[in-house]
Amino acid sequence: MSAPMVNATRFRAAHQEAWTRLEAIVTRIEKRSVRALAEDDLLALPVLYRTTLSSLSVVRETSLDRALQTYLEQLCTRAYFQIYGAPGNAWRQIGQFFASGWPRAVASLWRETLAAALLGMLGTVLGYFLVRHDPSWFYSIIPSEMAEGRDPSASAQALREVLYGGHDSDPLATFATYLFTHNAQVALFAFALGFAFAAPTALLLVYNGLTLGALTAIYAQKGLTAALSGWLIIHGSTELFAITLAGAAGFRIGLAVAFPGRQTRLESAMSAGRTGGTAMAGVVLMLLVAGLLEGIGRQTIQVDWERYAIGLTVFIGWLVYFYLPRGRNALA
Repeated sequence: MSAPMVNATRFRAAHQEAWTRLEAIVTRIEKRSVRALAEDDLLALPVLYRTTLSSLSVVRETSLDRALQTYLEQLCTRAYFQIYGAPGNAWRQIGQFFASGWPRAVASLWRETLAAALLGMLGTVLGYFLVRHDPSWFYSIIPSEMAEGRDPSASAQALREVLYGGHDSDPLATFATYLFTHNAQVALFAFALGFAFAAPTALLLVYNGLTLGALTAIYAQKGLTAALSGWLIIHGSTELFAITLAGAAGFRIGLAVAFPGRQTRLESAMSAGRTGGTAMAGVVLMLLVAGLLEGIGRQTIQVDWERYAIGLTVFIGWLVYFYLPRGRNALA
């Protein structure tokens, strides 16, 4: 009865120093960073990790001590993530996300992004010509309670007030909030429903284009196309781009599920989900930026050329940020 206890005691005594040192090194990295390690500790880290793994293997084979096995398993897991896992510093991970992770993910989706953009434009053109040919289509695309009177029956003056009403216009705020909320929902659903072979994503992109086309048609009838475009572009260049990227991420997942290739469907979906999820995390930030730009455009910027300048500048900035080459595999 005493032999296993003696062996366990001797085994612990022989290796305790290595375990204790490894635990101290790992704890220092977790609390601070790898830069906090002395050169000797940094060089010793992989050696101590392998030594502790060997100790864990012995403990498992001989069943020396259940508590000791649990301790070594936890210690080896912590050491593994510090040696082979992602950097523990949160700020560094955030910096890497913005510096390379997000733009590389978006750049790799360029084919899907192009397809999503074409579907959105198709819906816009279709919605425009439907409403121009038969204004009653407007009410089938945009609910009347959301339009707040900005429909085919509205006068040119009423429609103009929507664009230049300033911050005191409550109906304008309601309509603008509806547009932002609608677009945010489209973006989220376009990504979330991509797993269904991308079909719902394609329909959502077309429908969003229908909304934009129907809205443009009623302003075009009153000669306010340029004014509406200026009001939309200041935030729409970011908002619509975000929707397009969300649709592209949904397409990536849907196509991976439909055509997994040599991988299983689950493996293919997981691989696509990592890229799509990274892109989608940035899309949420783009929607927040679009909300800020919409508030600025609605409340403070009343000159058309200034709206165009801001919207186009922001859009070009996104293009440069996402598609500026960052290495050989930027567009892989």
